[in-house]
Amino acid sequence: MIELYTWSTPNGQKASIMLEEVGLPYRVHLIDIGKDHQFHPNFLAISPNNKIPAIIDTDNGLRLMESGAILLYLAEKTGRLWPQDFPTKWRVVEWLMWQMGGPGPFLGQVHHFVKFNPGKSAYAEERYTKEARRLWSVLDRRLAEHEYVADDYSIADIAIWPWISRFEWQTVTFDDYPNVKRWYVAIAARPAVQRGWHVPPRDRGIPLP
Repeated sequence: MIELYTWSTPNGQKASIMLEEVGLPYRVHLIDIGKDHQFHPNFLAISPNNKIPAIIDTDNGLRLMESGAILLYLAEKTGRLWPQDFPTKWRVVEWLMWQMGGPGPFLGQVHHFVKFNPGKSAYAEERYTKEARRLWSVLDRRLAEHEYVADDYSIADIAIWPWISRFEWQTVTFDDYPNVKRWYVAIAARPAVQRGWHVPPRDRGIPLP
């Protein structure tokens, strides 16, 4: 059993989608970040960085934070969605790291400054919006030549997709990124992704272009 500590954010969705894809049994513990549950000492003992998601694997007692590490762990535990042949293994890691260093933090800044705090800093809005479009362009070029970012569907796609699902907050249009659109819709149609999207339960389905 995997104990999943999560909330309805792109990083949280990575973990729930992965758990649905690999079919591991899991129990959900909601960490409402709007009510500062992430700062509770009990959660801090699991996630020292006060961030969701985090997991406990009751098979071995492992406690793990950071969404990228959780994806790698679950892939290794199940032998799913992380090919081990060279060089595909490292291509998957490359694009997983790209998400963690690019779309994660920079699209998050677009959400902060453009969606939730418009007008507070014109410089920040321009800087992060420009970077969001650059990152979408990087992904679009990659997907022009590959069905998924590392050829076969993998943890790299699972890491990236939830951030793209917030496209309505990012001042971009799929019309400018047709390859991202094709990839995004294909992943959105996966039953495991649809189930993982609703962890925690939400009253809205996956947004589509």
